[in-house]
Amino acid sequence: MPTIAEKILCGKAGEIVEREVDYIMVNDVTGVPAFEVFEELEPAGELKKEKVVVVQDHYVPNKDVASAEQAKALRNYARRYGIKNYYEIGKGGICHQVMVEDGFAAPGRLIIGADSHTCSYGALGAFSTGVGSTEAAAAMATGRLWFKVPATQKFVINGELKRYVMGKDIVLHIIGDIGVSGSLYKSQEFYGTAIENLCLSDRITISNMAVEAGAKAGIIPPDEKVFEFLNGRVREDYKAVYADTESEYEEVFEYDASGIVPTVAKPFSPENTVPASELDVPIDQAYLGSCTNGRIEDLRVAAAILKGKSVNREVRMIVVPASEKVFGQAIEEGLIKIFLEADAFVCGPTCGACLGGHIGVLAKGERCVSTTNRNFIGRMGHKDSEVYLANPAVVAASAIKGRITDPTELR
Repeated sequence: MPTIAEKILCGKAGEIVEREVDYIMVNDVTGVPAFEVFEELEPAGELKKEKVVVVQDHYVPNKDVASAEQAKALRNYARRYGIKNYYEIGKGGICHQVMVEDGFAAPGRLIIGADSHTCSYGALGAFSTGVGSTEAAAAMATGRLWFKVPATQKFVINGELKRYVMGKDIVLHIIGDIGVSGSLYKSQEFYGTAIENLCLSDRITISNMAVEAGAKAGIIPPDEKVFEFLNGRVREDYKAVYADTESEYEEVFEYDASGIVPTVAKPFSPENTVPASELDVPIDQAYLGSCTNGRIEDLRVAAAILKGKSVNREVRMIVVPASEKVFGQAIEEGLIKIFLEADAFVCGPTCGACLGGHIGVLAKGERCVSTTNRNFIGRMGHKDSEVYLANPAVVAASAIKGRITDPTELR
């Protein structure tokens, strides 16, 4: 019996299929080359502009002349082709947050994005996956794309999570177990009481990092939390898709949620995981943000820990809400005031330092604990810097103590 991926792609694992896509997302890094290739393909088809979503997010505000020229080129393409789903700085945020917030992502949809973390939308029951700019261009011209239907792995997490354990810890725990190639070209499906009890934000974190295990998609069956979130914001009708009770999975992994603790991935791989309590490593920077953990729920967790306290004098803390909407809500809830009073730096939404772009780039020998998704060599700056991946609670606690800290150990 078919899995969710097989149902959405209308094929069996291993088959090559060509399917109509619902949306094609590009950003300021991948969008310009996609449009350049599209113009070479233009005789083959008119731009399917109603399917295209363009977001300025990686290098905005522009950090130098080169990034300014890149943003200008993308802006001009959007204007030339009359793309309505265009998000300028100040009007959107990080592309994956925009896709979720503004109702492009929905259950049963097939979405591609010229960014590897497009798999985030699996948290809403979509099959979403990252592609290159060339494939994005082909889909822009035809509205279709080929796929190899992936086999599916099933992950079941039952039980109750401990205090300060979040979706980030679940996905780091899994990656630490199966490795960064453990789901290579597979679709992941997540089940169990621990998943059901997670808020949508934590689910997005899990789907977002599916690609860090090599997965093509990380899908969580949609429920009332998803339907309620989409009410009033979703674009066009959608149909939720579920696996059959006798679906065939390549592998099944089961975990006890009560055994998962605040977890940190040490340099230089997301699979290099240890309990936060086992580390006593001094840090130079604490980074709260990104498409992985920059939503309002993440900011609330960190603010609750930082309230009435101060960032360690030896540490820089940077807070980057994932979208303008999240930023505005954080202001309304008083979270930004808490961050500022704790001596953290706060800025508007951008991918920023996650990819070593700007606003928090690390110098030689510096160490950062971050809510981002990758900690490869040189990922956030100098090749001799270090990145430790963690949840928002660990990042906030570490910012206060000046070293990587399990938040349960705070007094």
